Amino acid sequence: MKTLAALVVCLAFAQPLWAADWTGTWTSKSHPGITMTIEPYGAGGSRITYHIKMDSKVIVMSMESALNGSEATVMFDGKPSGETMAIKRLDDRHTYTVIKMNGQPFGTSKSELSADGKTLISENDPPSVAGAPSVKTTEIWDRK
Repeated sequence: MKTLAALVVCLAFAQPLWAADWTGTWTSKSHPGITMTIEPYGAGGSRITYHIKMDSKVIVMSMESALNGSEATVMFDGKPSGETMAIKRLDDRHTYTVIKMNGQPFGTSKSELSADGKTLISENDPPSVAGAPSVKTTEIWDRK
């Protein structure tokens, strides 16, 4: 009975076995100098780390999200950047993110993991700037 109770408690905090696996290293088709690594974090959350190659330098951007829609601080090379991301897992293959810069809305993003788990597609919708319409972008990531 104790073993069964312990198993139920462990499974309550674990991601369901049938859930899609977002973890791993991803390369950007849209921006060849960027890789993204997604690792488990906390109870059902993710640690997301981007390595952005600019000339001979690599910038590291990272954040830890509970994936429940709460804001998480985005770090650049280990220092707070003023940016936050509030990522919400909608289901096992879809997320919705609200991005803010210094507390002000900066854009949104919808992501979808392919059924085979090999491709991640993000549709980004930045805010309009100086009255000009925003330009939506699509990022395609392939699992390494």
